[in-house]
Amino acid sequence: MGSRYGPVFTFYFGQRPVVVLSGYLAVKEALVDQAEDFSGRGVVFSNGERWKQLRRFSLSTLRNFGMGKRSIEERIQEEAQCLVEAIRKYEQRLIDPRNILVQAVSNVICSVFFAGTETVSTTLRHGFLILMKYPEIQAYMDAVIHEIQRFSDVIPMNVPHTVIKDTTFRGFTIPKGTSVFPMLCTVLRDPSQFATPDKFNPGHFLDKSGSFKKSDAFMPFSTGKRVCLGEGLARMELFLFLTTILQNFTLKSDTQFTECDISPRMTGFANVPIDYQMSFIPRVA
Repeated sequence: MGSRYGPVFTFYFGQRPVVVLSGYLAVKEALVDQAEDFSGRGVVFSNGERWKQLRRFSLSTLRNFGMGKRSIEERIQEEAQCLVEAIRKYEQRLIDPRNILVQAVSNVICSVFFAGTETVSTTLRHGFLILMKYPEIQAYMDAVIHEIQRFSDVIPMNVPHTVIKDTTFRGFTIPKGTSVFPMLCTVLRDPSQFATPDKFNPGHFLDKSGSFKKSDAFMPFSTGKRVCLGEGLARMELFLFLTTILQNFTLKSDTQFTECDISPRMTGFANVPIDYQMSFIPRVA
């Protein structure tokens, strides 16, 4: 849409105008550079002082539960081990996790993550010790998880914003209360930000030395004042759960995957993975 209509355009639901933002630069300018102006939500979301109070309460609650501290990481690791034990009960049986993330990680990283060396073999049982000892593997794992989130693009349209006052944006005047859709899909697949935007490529998040490289265009949780409050917790959970699974199981499937097969499918306003079956084969330390 952006290539045809430009980075900012309007369409109408009946007589109601809706502004669409396309591409990294336009979305960043609205949600980061003019964050306050675009901080409103639709009628089903809280706004104004009520939203600020709820946000402060939510952040305080997350901090009280240890978000960003060692304690929450330890709790997640404990839950991850419970997950591993549950999966072990179904040894050699096919299950349907309905989740392309695990398969994508397995296909890309297992050959790197488990090199077959004696050192790697002896540290498997010690969980994340291997990650601390091999930072280049940790960086690659982090890059794979980021690329999965970028490529899967779960909420491509983002949740709608509204402008809280008459706002001038890129030469346009947007009246107060107008709905604005920052299209996250156009950010996560912006060719100016990612070398191969339509292909699964962890190299998007690695520099030439193999170290993890951040990208300002990585916005699966949105950005600005309305960024998802649970972003930090979600990232930690993704990393700890997926690394725990890969450290304990070899993942196999009878399905022969191609690049087309791992592309997400649009259903409603969200993207979902294809259905497939997978075997979790316990690793031998």
